[in-house]
Amino acid sequence: MNELADLSYALDTFYFLICGVLVMWMAAGFSMLEAGMVRAKNTAEILTKNIALFAIACTMYLLVGYHLMYSSGEGGFLPSLGFLLGTENSVDSVLAGGEDAPYYSMRADYFFQVVFVATAMSIVSGAVAERMKLWAFLAFAVVMTAFIYPVSGYWTWGGGWLSSVGYSDYAGSGIVHMAGAAAALAGVLILGPRKDKYGKDGAIHAIPGANMPLATLGTFILWMGWFGFNGGSELKVSDIESANNVAQVFANTNAAAAGGVIAALVLAKLWFRKADLTMALNGALAGLVAITADPLSPTALGATIIGAIGGFIVVVAIVSLDKLKLDDPVGAISVHGVAGIWGVLAVPITNDGASFSAQMMGIAGIFGWVFLASLVVWLVLKAIMGIRVSEEEEYEGVDIAECGLEAYPEFSVKK
Repeated sequence: MNELADLSYALDTFYFLICGVLVMWMAAGFSMLEAGMVRAKNTAEILTKNIALFAIACTMYLLVGYHLMYSSGEGGFLPSLGFLLGTENSVDSVLAGGEDAPYYSMRADYFFQVVFVATAMSIVSGAVAERMKLWAFLAFAVVMTAFIYPVSGYWTWGGGWLSSVGYSDYAGSGIVHMAGAAAALAGVLILGPRKDKYGKDGAIHAIPGANMPLATLGTFILWMGWFGFNGGSELKVSDIESANNVAQVFANTNAAAAGGVIAALVLAKLWFRKADLTMALNGALAGLVAITADPLSPTALGATIIGAIGGFIVVVAIVSLDKLKLDDPVGAISVHGVAGIWGVLAVPITNDGASFSAQMMGIAGIFGWVFLASLVVWLVLKAIMGIRVSEEEEYEGVDIAECGLEAYPEFSVKK
């Protein structure tokens, strides 16, 4: 019995860690996607944001966020402040058996959770690209990863009040993706659009990204990493039921992404008369975001439909936000926010244990908290240090202004 417990603990811990590595690899996907979708003169700065935000997320979640999210008791609204990770599971506690016995390492849990925090913060970087000050963004990352995300994370995965009312979100369509989009929306509202993005007559001027092959590579990396994102959220693989569940989650995750691509590409062809690559890429991501709230309950065909609806609505959302003059260079708010809301609302369609009322409470609670808290932080940063670069720096490119180097020095573009 002890040998079986040892083996199960080792296997589940290893699986958890490998899935965490896959999710960490998504940081590379976000970096490549965003670097491809911005102009060449802003590439080095967006890459700096991505590696720095990952480091900040890991550090702040270690110091404060993890304890805040998971050590505050059941059913509460206000989490308790604490520091670091606590003690590791003992051999005796593992071998004791029973429902309360831990079946994976606490350090593995921290590692898996911290890469989710970094994912939420990565969503923000693309939406505010090309005109935000680097250090203002990094200052926001400190608050977002240490406090804002962990509070709503405690309400849900940490056992707080949203968990108590029955909010269901398997891998985080709302908890991670919609939260990141809410923080991004608050920043975009305060920051304003890029210069010359919108004309006085209401015209919308497209600003193409510099490297579509890089953006496509980034999307494939994210697609791959999502298997860890959703698959790891099963939390276990050492018994037959859990192993079957993991396989179902992998299959559904892949099906939803494929459905998102097809729907977005077809709609783009019908609407714009062109097979828009950027819409296809965002369609894949929207399908992935949509299925993340429950990749276990639907059939594979059902997951394809959920992803396809995500791919359809993301195209509509991107166009609609542009008409509202909300400038999001990579479509992050539409992909992670609008598709995230759809994913949360889709859960009761295939999962009899979830209710629309609880899902609506979750959307309102998470979005409302993250948006309002982020709005306050952005306003404070604007007052203290400013959050937007000068017009001259924006024209020259934030690579030189913020980083002192260019990503493509031989092919410098000043437009």
